[in-house]
Amino acid sequence: MVLVYSDNEKLMKELLAKARELADGLGKKVTAVVVGSGEAADELIRYGADRVIVAEGGPGAFKAEEYADILTGAIEETGSRIVLIGSTKSGKELASRLGGKLGAGCMIDCNRVFLDSGELTVERGVYSGNAVSVERFNSDIKIATVPGKAFDPLEKDDGRSGEVERKTYQIGEYASVVARVQEMVSQGVNVEDAEIIVSAGRGLKNREDLKMIEELAEAIKGYTLGCSRPIAADLKWLPEDNWIGLSGHKVKPKLYIACGISGQIQHIAGMRDSSIIVAINKDADAPIFKSADYGIVGDIYKVVPRLIEELKNQ
Repeated sequence: MVLVYSDNEKLMKELLAKARELADGLGKKVTAVVVGSGEAADELIRYGADRVIVAEGGPGAFKAEEYADILTGAIEETGSRIVLIGSTKSGKELASRLGGKLGAGCMIDCNRVFLDSGELTVERGVYSGNAVSVERFNSDIKIATVPGKAFDPLEKDDGRSGEVERKTYQIGEYASVVARVQEMVSQGVNVEDAEIIVSAGRGLKNREDLKMIEELAEAIKGYTLGCSRPIAADLKWLPEDNWIGLSGHKVKPKLYIACGISGQIQHIAGMRDSSIIVAINKDADAPIFKSADYGIVGDIYKVVPRLIEELKNQ
């Protein structure tokens, strides 16, 4: 049995596509676990699950200890030997704790998950994304967390049928308590879902110059503004919602335009899966050009206004 869990519905559907592939290769079934109301349980059947377990009576807010108890119960009940968990902040904490409870191997941030000679094998970026590690499990139960955009979800199949069960699992008593949950104030930016991203880098001289990058983004239409680490983390010119990179957001747009970004490996790790990458940098030896499909060697203060003008003329 292959078991899937994520606190992000979109990521859950992406995981179900991979779980379906693995299960079909092994002649097994796919179980999805939902904690809480389970309003989307039937929807998960349409996206590849054979069975959806809705765990009721769980904690109101996420607590890794209690969620690990719930998933432990589901894994033991279903006899699942492969567990895929979304690589969200809470998902990685949950997977690690679950691995400890079950004595299971746990691989974090797997970009590829596949069967090799019937054995579950994963690929992960290591050394800040500078190398790829191919790894296998030597444990009976195998846990892998997968980031968003690693797999495409299956097409919704309204003809699929499956089983939805509501269960209550025993949860232990723990010393930690959730005192308060406060949602992060968002700037309305969702770079992970964007199809076109225009990103600003340290090639900008002043905060006011971001208006030039925004104008380019607006001229393309349907844009989202992104940035490299220095713009968000060091200079604070943009919020972390816009930060793209290994420690920021991983994106997979159809078009990614990097303006004045040198292309350090930490940034490349966050946008290397973009369909088309356009780089603008005055340094012909900038690492960004090694990852770009199209490169423009030139001063962004001359190139970007020309691009804006051409786009507006069209």
